Amino acid sequence: MKATARPLALKISEIFLSLQGESSRVGLPSVFIRLTGCPLRCVWCDTTYAFNGGQTMSLPEILAEVAHHALPHVCVTGGEPLAQPACLPLLSELSEAGHAVSLETSGALDIGGVDPRVSRIVDLKAPGSGEFHRNRWQNLALLTANDELKLVLKDRADYEWARQLIVDRQLAALCPVLLSPVEGELPAVTLADWILADRLPVRFQLQLHKVLWGKMRGR
Repeated sequence: MKATARPLALKISEIFLSLQGESSRVGLPSVFIRLTGCPLRCVWCDTTYAFNGGQTMSLPEILAEVAHHALPHVCVTGGEPLAQPACLPLLSELSEAGHAVSLETSGALDIGGVDPRVSRIVDLKAPGSGEFHRNRWQNLALLTANDELKLVLKDRADYEWARQLIVDRQLAALCPVLLSPVEGELPAVTLADWILADRLPVRFQLQLHKVLWGKMRGR
């Protein structure tokens, strides 16, 4: 007798609309799904709620929640949990449902096993993050024009590292490059000034999102 596959269930910390435009291949706005269960605290983003607890949702429940908002683009994010094979079917099912799907993941994850229909957004850690050693530099060779490289910076030293990396490795020729300032550490206008002065061929990120579901709503 054929064994019945176990239904996919993932811990979700929030599902929210975003105007930040993570993916270079689709328009705005987007639905984001942030996974939970990360054993490490991310130094870059608002993780006071993102990685603590969360509700377990089945794959059909996640797909129904995404479909409810009737937006064509979905971005799955959440750091370490994305390294778990159980998360990969979610990406494929979202693609099968007709969504344009992006995966935003740590530079520590081998992106070679991700569904080829998924646009991959790879975060390389800057030296100031304390996680620089976790970067998988092999991922750079796998990036295509459908992907994106994201560098989140907290000070001038991080910016100088990013600028040198972009120039030396000609990263803008591989895929779009996105620079994003750490909120509370690097003023957005300051980073914008540096980018313009150096005429770097990169995109610049400002974050604005509205939480639709999750702990920010007290659920």
